Amino acid sequence: QVQLVESGGGLVQAGGSLRLSCAASGSIGSIDHMAWYRRAPGMERELVASITNGGPTYYSDSVKGRFTISRDIDKNTLYLQMISLNVEDTAVYYCYSYDGYRDTYGRGTQVTVSS
Repeated sequence: QVQLVESGGGLVQAGGSLRLSCAASGSIGSIDHMAWYRRAPGMERELVASITNGGPTYYSDSVKGRFTISRDIDKNTLYLQMISLNVEDTAVYYCYSYDGYRDTYGRGTQVTVSS
C-alpha cells in the first residue's frame, strides 16, 4: 500500500510562490501516475496537475503557466512549484497516486493566499 504525505503549504501574499512536496512510501514501485488536487472552501475537488511515467503532464487552465509539477523518482517525491499565486489558489492541496490498482490520497496541506 502507498502512503503519501504532503508538506510545504502555508500563508503567502498574492504574487508570491510556494513549493509543495509529497513524500511517497510503501509499495511505490508500481506508481505510474501522480497528481495534485485541491479543494477550496465550499467547492468541489479540482484536478490541478498530473504527471504520468513516460507521458505528458497536464495542467488545469486556471494554473497553466504558473504551476509546474515534477517528480523525483530517486527521492520518491512529487513536487508542485507554484508562482504568481492569487487568492483563488487558496485551498487544501492533496497529493494523489495510482499504481494500477488503487487510488491513494494524502491528507493535504493548506495553502492560503492573502490579498
